[in-house]
Amino acid sequence: MSEKINLAANILNANDLQAMQNRNIFIKHKLMVINLMSSPGSGKTTLLERTIETLHDSIRIGVIEGDLYTDFDAQRIEKKGVIVKQINTIGACHLDAQMIKESLPELDIAELDLVFIENVGNLVCPAEFNLGEDFKAVVLSTTEGNDKVLKYPLIFREARVVILNKIDLMPYVDFSLDRFRADLARINADAPVFVVSGKDGTGIAEWCDWLIKEVNFKKANSIN
Repeated sequence: MSEKINLAANILNANDLQAMQNRNIFIKHKLMVINLMSSPGSGKTTLLERTIETLHDSIRIGVIEGDLYTDFDAQRIEKKGVIVKQINTIGACHLDAQMIKESLPELDIAELDLVFIENVGNLVCPAEFNLGEDFKAVVLSTTEGNDKVLKYPLIFREARVVILNKIDLMPYVDFSLDRFRADLARINADAPVFVVSGKDGTGIAEWCDWLIKEVNFKKANSIN
């Protein structure tokens, strides 16, 4: 048992070291990096499409797409006119800092303001691995039910911001917005919440306005 614990600690320590190096690169380029996490089917990619459409004329965006297999999501994002780097983990349930490092040369980060890392769909593993990002954002959909916040507290505790997606389906699913907010307040009371629909665009403008402020704040406060 102790050998397994030591091995896990070594893996995380090595990852944290690489994440620190990644972060130094991002700081040097005044680049905002967001680690976007969720379970499969939450609508992360649709949210990204809407976000890119809204911000395309004001913020230069790049995307790192993480998936176990296939590049279906990367193809969708590429059609929005942004640079995309696909990472296939071939079974691994999360991205790690080394994978991000190896992706950077293909992104031309000197020409970007914001990079989204769309992590592998999973509410457990991605929360444990620092990638060097500015912050983590978690997407939860109304179709997933009300139990996820308390069942997977780490990912919601680590999140700087939480996006509740598929609000257009609220009339058709068993989901309580009040309970969601109450559960999140127990785990992470400071996280702003954006209630959106990637399908019909509800709440996307408010989410994007917040992103613009975050990107501009980082640029204004970065040390040359």
